[in-house]
Amino acid sequence: MGGPDRTSSSLKDMARLHLFDLDGTLLHGSSAPVEISRQLGLEAETVALDQAVGAGLIGPPEYAAEVHTLWAELTEAHVAAAFDGAPWLARIREVWEEIRRTGDYCAVVSLSPSFFVERLLGWGAHAAYGSRFPSVPFTEPVDPAGVLSEAAKVQIADRLCAEFGVTRADCVAYGDSLSDKDLFGAVPLSVAVNADRHLAGLSTHSYLGMDLWEAYELVRHAR
Repeated sequence: MGGPDRTSSSLKDMARLHLFDLDGTLLHGSSAPVEISRQLGLEAETVALDQAVGAGLIGPPEYAAEVHTLWAELTEAHVAAAFDGAPWLARIREVWEEIRRTGDYCAVVSLSPSFFVERLLGWGAHAAYGSRFPSVPFTEPVDPAGVLSEAAKVQIADRLCAEFGVTRADCVAYGDSLSDKDLFGAVPLSVAVNADRHLAGLSTHSYLGMDLWEAYELVRHAR
């Protein structure tokens, strides 16, 4: 009678929280805003904004305001097409299914718009956080207070730890760029996925490729 309870307790004690970035990590060589803008014929403008925020020339609030202006004609159909046609890494859903099967948790934390990020809940993520944008189509401005930052990723990670009953010591971070630097410094285990120079020397592991399962394998058995 006591066997299942002990097993459940053991799994809970060993549970880990896997924290995934979106842009440049789950999305290979692209970002959610670029994929959204491609549907409107505004890809080049958004690539330039990605480069500016990636270089630290503008901050997340300025970036959000700029893309909000670009997306004046955005509809839900555009968002759905952007999501479905985006260059996702292979086997994302399989990784998250395996994470759930082992009793671990998976979450996506991204600076990209929440209306895009939250679609990943349908793929098996336990949680998905992005910058808060007004509903599509836009009838109001974006609130700078709802735009996430590098530091906010750590705050959300702490909130998720409390929700799932784990600690930072139980977290694994997956990311690719400057926006992941704070989180990589806050958790003990990390995987740099097709990463740029900002994460050089910060990650526990590094992966180059197009298959999330291969990146997950680097930390799959680490406890």
